[in-house]
Amino acid sequence: MMEKKSYTYEEAVVYALQIPKFTKKNTPEDTRRFYEYLGRPGERSGLIHVAGTNGKGSVCSYINAVLSGAGRRTGLFTSPHLVDVRERFRLDGEMISKEEFARCFNQVMDSVKAFCEKNHEEYHPTFFEMLFFISMLWFQEKRADYIILETGMGGRLDATNVIEKPLVTVITRIGLDHTEYLGNTKAEIAAEKAGIIKKGVPVVFWEQEEEVNEVIVKKAREMSAEVIPVSEKQVVLFKFKNKSVDFSMRSGYYEYIRASLSTRAVYQKENAALAVCALEVLSRSCPITRQQVENGLSQAKWEGRMEEVLPGVFIDGAHNEDGMQAFLESVREDGCRGKRHLLFSAVADKRVEPMAQRIVDSGLFEDVAIARLDSARSLTEEQLDSLWSGRNQVRLYHSPEQAMEALLEKKRPEDEVYAAGSLYLAGQLKAYLEKRKQKQQL
Repeated sequence: MMEKKSYTYEEAVVYALQIPKFTKKNTPEDTRRFYEYLGRPGERSGLIHVAGTNGKGSVCSYINAVLSGAGRRTGLFTSPHLVDVRERFRLDGEMISKEEFARCFNQVMDSVKAFCEKNHEEYHPTFFEMLFFISMLWFQEKRADYIILETGMGGRLDATNVIEKPLVTVITRIGLDHTEYLGNTKAEIAAEKAGIIKKGVPVVFWEQEEEVNEVIVKKAREMSAEVIPVSEKQVVLFKFKNKSVDFSMRSGYYEYIRASLSTRAVYQKENAALAVCALEVLSRSCPITRQQVENGLSQAKWEGRMEEVLPGVFIDGAHNEDGMQAFLESVREDGCRGKRHLLFSAVADKRVEPMAQRIVDSGLFEDVAIARLDSARSLTEEQLDSLWSGRNQVRLYHSPEQAMEALLEKKRPEDEVYAAGSLYLAGQLKAYLEKRKQKQQL
């Protein structure tokens, strides 16, 4: 039996991070039963549910920026975090406070104890479930008008899929990632992601290979859900301008949307287009003007996606083959007048060989620095060395921090430095560079 205890914020974070060590994955039925025991918090808000392989967080960020800019109170639940676990919970763009996190955490823990005693059974939320329940309790307490939910790894079996009636579901680009859990083909992975489609709820999705499209459309028809495909054909213009992308798309509801996306990532045009089409669905019940959409898209920022962390230094969370290809396409368009340098690292359970090969084939980088991540999931130094064996201008460092310092020392004003390969890398570097900045200010 769980002992009742009041956790401080620091204790709550330590406990949450240790949950994977002593819990097993719960069935969707168990997750749903506990969510119902909590009172299905958050379901009085308008829910937007987003799944997919790449771009989920960006789509959520664009939708959030538009709704918030239009005067709606918005709750945003995303994953993973880069530096601080509180990044996953935002209300009108602001992270949950430490005090509120601790209070909601204790509320969940007390409810788990009561739930187990009432039902004479053992149950404990997984790490992701715990954070999801905290978010929904907090958003309900804050009376969010809309809640935007990003799924974790999958869709069908995802903890967020306990919600019953979202206003719209969105499925972003499907790629080969987490194949050991989701399937070995894009069609199999698409079937897992399409599990978020609900009866009678419109689904917006990115058109790609026919095998992927067919899976999503078939599931939507089974659920009598309106299908809204989005494709490259609707994005009629994009170009770089002062570290931003001029974005324009043809829209059935708004006719034309034009905005300057505050990013150097070409791939964000795709995610912005998906967000616009989801907002069109929302506008049927609560009108959002074209001006509000354009202003929101222009204001949106999403950390770790071609993010400029220092002048001429960019971090991107590309961590699978499709993400790496999208990253390289953006680098190719950067207008760099000097040399490009890359810092690469990855976790061991990703398809790292195709990522490395795409980097080599691109011919974009003067040199590549590689280093082991500060994570049990990281490729070892030996695996990294083997992965890049025989490649010219590749150097192994003992840590990403050491590698970044070496590249910064080498960098000339006209050069550009990039880091990619893992969201863990993005988070580790952001934390290090923030500490570095603070030291320099002393």
